[in-house]
Amino acid sequence: MAGRLLLRKFVCERIAVPWSEIQLARSPRGKPYLVLPEREEKERIGQFVFARDAKSAMVGRLLLRKFVCERIAVPWSEIQLARSPRGKPYLVLPEATTTHTPPLSREAQRWSFNISHQGEYAVLAAEQGLQVGVDVMKTTMPGSSSVSQFFRIMTRQFTEYEWSVIQSSGSERQQLAAFYRHWALKESFIKAIGTGLGFNLQRAEFHLSPQPVTEEQGQHRTMMHLDEEEEDSWRFEESLLDADHHVAVALGLHSPPPAGQPRCPSPPPPTAFTHLTFGDLIAQATPLSEEDPACWDGFQSKGEAPQRQSSRAPSE
Repeated sequence: MAGRLLLRKFVCERIAVPWSEIQLARSPRGKPYLVLPEREEKERIGQFVFARDAKSAMVGRLLLRKFVCERIAVPWSEIQLARSPRGKPYLVLPEATTTHTPPLSREAQRWSFNISHQGEYAVLAAEQGLQVGVDVMKTTMPGSSSVSQFFRIMTRQFTEYEWSVIQSSGSERQQLAAFYRHWALKESFIKAIGTGLGFNLQRAEFHLSPQPVTEEQGQHRTMMHLDEEEEDSWRFEESLLDADHHVAVALGLHSPPPAGQPRCPSPPPPTAFTHLTFGDLIAQATPLSEEDPACWDGFQSKGEAPQRQSSRAPSE
């Protein structure tokens, strides 16, 4: 068991950070922004209206940099991250002619990664040789409507079968948990394939693992039906970071295997997420720009979060 887990440690990565930890790093002035060298990314984070959104986006970006620095062995000062036309982040490969870092090995280039931030966490999932998408969702009460009204608004996002599973889950709280579990699965798949908002969510129907997902035990038996056919070239790992935060990781082959070969091997147990503090996250970070007091003052002037329109808790 230990050998297999050690092997998986080197071929995949799962990290979760509670973004609220960033409040511990508000001094010296501007510190959180100094570790973000890309001007466009700093500007993008600065455009968030509320501080909690800016902080969660910042933590997500730092997660990518920590992963690239520690797992792919690109020095912090030489990491270059960009976004695809659909917004998916990727590593700009260093060239020996322009940096002190040699070209990445073929093994290092096989890494794929993805991030998500929602609720109280930012998460990263990475894997070698597979497409990767991750989504974290917090089970919360709809802000201005009842659970039944909220479900009616979201009717077109799920199939009849999925709605039957969600609405037969028990109490309002349990139905919401099932709703966000399905939503995280769909989002993880969409993020892995990089299609964006144009994908019809009803095309991907999920058949949940019969075993529950708990904080102690993740699941990997959930199956996806794509266009009404069972899809065996994808597997899904599900985890609970705490009682309210569900995470789904989609893992898929880049291309179909040759005829006659199995499309997807028997999945190993889900990889547990490593929980980090914000201090852990920036332990290897180095300042790459001058302090920007105006940027920091703009960040501190933001309201923390929008006021919820309803405080009614879902029934248990």
